[in-house]
Amino acid sequence: MTLDGRGENASTTYGLYSNDRHEGLGEVKVPHSLGLLYEAVTAHLGFLHSSDEYKVMALAAMGDRNRYRDLLANQVRWFGEGRYEVAPMDLSALFGPARSRGAPLEQRHFDLAAALQAVLESTVLDIARWLRSVTGQPCLAMAGGVALNCVMNARLRDSGLFEQVWVQPAAGDAGTALGAAMWIDARLRTHPRGPIPAQAHRPDDTPFALAERRWVMTHAYLGPAFGDDEIEALLSWAKLPYMRLHDVAASTARLLAQGKVIGWFQGRMEFGPRALGARSILASPLQESMQARINELKDREDFRPVAPAVPEERLAEWFTPAEANGGKAPFMLFIYGVPPEQAARIPAACHLDRTARVQTVSADSNPAFHALLEKFGELTGVPVLINTSFNVRGEPIVCTPKDALDAFYSTPLDALVIGSFLLEKPGDPAPAPATAQ
Repeated sequence: MTLDGRGENASTTYGLYSNDRHEGLGEVKVPHSLGLLYEAVTAHLGFLHSSDEYKVMALAAMGDRNRYRDLLANQVRWFGEGRYEVAPMDLSALFGPARSRGAPLEQRHFDLAAALQAVLESTVLDIARWLRSVTGQPCLAMAGGVALNCVMNARLRDSGLFEQVWVQPAAGDAGTALGAAMWIDARLRTHPRGPIPAQAHRPDDTPFALAERRWVMTHAYLGPAFGDDEIEALLSWAKLPYMRLHDVAASTARLLAQGKVIGWFQGRMEFGPRALGARSILASPLQESMQARINELKDREDFRPVAPAVPEERLAEWFTPAEANGGKAPFMLFIYGVPPEQAARIPAACHLDRTARVQTVSADSNPAFHALLEKFGELTGVPVLINTSFNVRGEPIVCTPKDALDAFYSTPLDALVIGSFLLEKPGDPAPAPATAQ
């Protein structure tokens, strides 16, 4: 299932992949689009459409879902068989004047965000029920910009409709590059000696078989990497003071336990919009004030939550439902509940509704980040770290060592761990060490 704002013609598409064949099952054409609806309300709430929808998702946790829900739901009509329509609407007439960008947020804004999220979830659940009934398939794969809505994804996961729900981590427009590469690979391997058919279907409209799948996307570390020699050459050329670390995980964990905020630049860069422990800003979740400190550092709105990372094998100790999706959430695309006794130990990593957008970290996929989480757990009793993208507002996630240095020295980050090297800033003494109760 692909849920997007707009494509070439369609906003929503459905398909079945079985026995190395993909069969299209239907589509919803623009202008009817759940993504465009979310964009319109995002703009009405004073945020940048096609960019700030995740902020509206965060606002929804502070609102009353019922105040505007029926009013908005009446504009979205579900016809069954995978078909829905979104009626043209005057948002100002329905919900009051639009908020100016930067103006104070009022309760009606929170309530509209909550209603929007509720209508999105209920509509997508209707679609998912139909899709399960017509395919009988136990697993759902999703893409499209709307599939980056981790609250909606969790509702789908917890609905019991599917045994597993998998979301492609670069689910927005960037994911088309991955899809194109996989499509060409499959077609080339299907027709290694002859011309590749221009169409995906035979004249009788049955799909061509594709080559057998040989790759499973278990991680998103597909970008460039930089070795220690290259990093050290840049540090020396820039005449920067640095230290080579003999145990990167242990040294970094000690800094984090002291309350320092760290830029973390290790290995191959992530593909997609989420920092997953390769180009990350990391911090301790033990003090509630850390959430505001991270938002100030990144020039983000105060209401924005920050996300926790945890070793995959320790998910069940900290978050629920731990058994869902095979106990894995490597792409930070689902929310989880935080039991009250654990929420008290990681207050900076919990949203107002005591949920968290969790990343599970595998020792196989990212051994450096996994080792750091374990070392921090040994020091504090809490193997959980705040993980947010290594960038500042309006800038992309850092890619190269030079990008990392520019971001480090233009923000109040305390330290940068880049490859095997540590850079620290002179200044105030380190905060008192953080300990878990």
